[in-house]
Amino acid sequence: MIFVGEGALLRRAVTHAATRGHPVDLVCSADPLDAAPAEAPHLAAADVNDHAGTLARACTDGIVWSLNNRQIFREPLLRSEGLRILNIHNGLLPRHRGLPSIAVLFAVLHGDTEYGATAHEVDAGIDTGPVLAEHRFPLGPEDCYHQVMLRGVRACRALFEQILPSVAAGTAHPAPRAAAEPSAYYGLRALDRLAAFSDHPAYTRATDLGLFAAHAPEVARALLRLSSPASPPGGTPAGSRRCSRS
Repeated sequence: MIFVGEGALLRRAVTHAATRGHPVDLVCSADPLDAAPAEAPHLAAADVNDHAGTLARACTDGIVWSLNNRQIFREPLLRSEGLRILNIHNGLLPRHRGLPSIAVLFAVLHGDTEYGATAHEVDAGIDTGPVLAEHRFPLGPEDCYHQVMLRGVRACRALFEQILPSVAAGTAHPAPRAAAEPSAYYGLRALDRLAAFSDHPAYTRATDLGLFAAHAPEVARALLRLSSPASPPGGTPAGSRRCSRS
């Protein structure tokens, strides 16, 4: 197995796979310590697509995992013979495609009643590949950004651990869909729409980044730009107000 991504979610997945006896052939991330739990080779790649040959040669079981990964897989990696690339996405697909840091914000603003994590095959689109499994949880009317994001991260971890055995065994297949669901994509341009929600009743909850402010710099910057320069001394900038619930 090869792992591509960054952060605690990636490292925990590597650790879990290794402790369950699965081969960890290579870890592609910015931090060499991500590979340490499995004593695996490490590759720091600004663009993993430039190393398609390396990945194809290194992978012993044909499985490539993408976790907390902002890199977009492209040719020739996508058509590398014998590789199956799987992504664990923080969000429900196709409703929450794109950057989770932005999808969570709009999920709260739009009044979504569910959020979660999705395991899907990677194709040439962005979060458009066949869905293998989901881990859903309710999104309540008082939930804040940082709460939903944290639950999403936990859902990603639980879903990876849930689906790992069937993926390794080759028995994980696309899940049947009861009905077509609405699709939405949340990239950086979606933040241009944020100003239109400044008077929305859920705006305070949706922009309460909490500890995720450091992990969602694009959202934090957008909120800073939207902060009124005419705010009274001692006023609280948008995005730093706290929800009533912890």
